[in-house]
Amino acid sequence: MKGFSVRLLLFYLSSGIAILSALSVIFASRPTRALLSLIVTMFCLSVLYLLLGAPFIAMVHLIVYAGAVLVLFLFVIMLQGIGAADTPFFARFQKSHLFTGSLAVILLLAGLLTVLKKIVPVQSTEVDGSIQTIGRLLFHEYLVPFELTSFLLLLGVLAAVSLVKGEE
Repeated sequence: MKGFSVRLLLFYLSSGIAILSALSVIFASRPTRALLSLIVTMFCLSVLYLLLGAPFIAMVHLIVYAGAVLVLFLFVIMLQGIGAADTPFFARFQKSHLFTGSLAVILLLAGLLTVLKKIVPVQSTEVDGSIQTIGRLLFHEYLVPFELTSFLLLLGVLAAVSLVKGEE
């Protein structure tokens, strides 16, 4: 086979597993199984980052998401005592939420298709995945989105604490 490489095989294998495990997060009947599927998804995304030539981002992705955030999710699931409870798919969401979510997905896909039709392909440039380049981009061009993301993570921690604490 011409053009076959181990990197290409690893890319297709990792992306296929990532897609299947992401779908398993949505359709899993138990929260703990959904969380384990999410860990598999995060690991596959780290492999994709490695294939893109960004080893620092891959390792940070593993440490931060699979190591810290998902452990926090597991902690909240276990504290709520719903780790082993089976929840049917349609019982997890109200019908209005399913309708609204489906409508939002359809509108986003339609918007994405119209934007993709208007995009002129650009010549790809080699991106340096070094720590210096990431730091320069993160703290100069993308400082506001970075700070908004940290604020969003703080809100997530506060929401998890309030869910665990319950009403007094």
